Amino acid sequence: MNIILLGAPGAGKGTQAKRLTSERDMVQLSTGDMLRQSAESGSQIGIDAKALMDKGELVSDAVVVDIISRRIDQPDCAKGFALDGFPRTLEQAAALDVMLDEKNKSLDAVVEMRVDDVEMVARIVGRFTCANCGEGYHDRFKTPAVEGVCDVCGVSDFQRRADDNANTVTTRLMAYYKKTSPLIGYYFAKGKLVTVDGMGTIDEVTKSISNVLDQVDGSAKSQSRGLLGSIFG
Repeated sequence: MNIILLGAPGAGKGTQAKRLTSERDMVQLSTGDMLRQSAESGSQIGIDAKALMDKGELVSDAVVVDIISRRIDQPDCAKGFALDGFPRTLEQAAALDVMLDEKNKSLDAVVEMRVDDVEMVARIVGRFTCANCGEGYHDRFKTPAVEGVCDVCGVSDFQRRADDNANTVTTRLMAYYKKTSPLIGYYFAKGKLVTVDGMGTIDEVTKSISNVLDQVDGSAKSQSRGLLGSIFG
C-alpha cells in the first residue's frame, strides 16, 4: 500500500510513519532524510542537492521527485511506502502523480491528520529528542520512563530544535495553510483522501489510521475481485 501522510507541522506524521513501517511492512519516505542520504551518497544528484542546501537554497521539485523516484525503485519499497513531508504544493503533487504513473504505480490513500491549531503549537513547542539516538519525546505526551534518561539508549542528553517556538510554529502554520492545505481538495477530488482525528494519543491516532487503511485495502480487494469476475465470469 502506498500512502501520503498529510497534516500541518506537528500533526505527528513522522511518528505515525515510523509505526507504519513496523506494523504494515511499509517504508517511511521522509524527504528530509532522503535529501541528506542522497547528499552523503556521493551521487551527482546528491552533490547538486547538497550544494543548494549548503547555500540555504531550496532543492527544486524536479530534484526531490527524482530522489523519491530512485528510492521507490529499491526492493524494500515493493510492499508499499508512506510519504512523510511530500508533497507540500499542488505542483509537487502533480509531479508526483506523473512519476508514479510512469512506474505504473499509484497512491492508495492520502491520510489527512486533522488537529486543532492551538493544540498544534503546544505539541511542537513541547518536543525534544535524545541527542544521542534521536528518540523523540514530549513534555506532555511522551516523557522518558526515568526522568532525564533516554528510554532507548540510556543517555542523559536531550535537545530541542531552535525553531520549535511559538512564533516560528505560527509562521509555519500560515505557510501550511497557504501552500499545502489546497492538497486536501486536490486529493479529495481524486477520491484518495481519508481523514482521521489527530488530537488523540499516539496509540489512538495509530488505531484510527489502521482502521481507515484496512477499509481502503478491503475496498481495493473487493474492486479487484469484481473486475476479475467481469473478465472471467
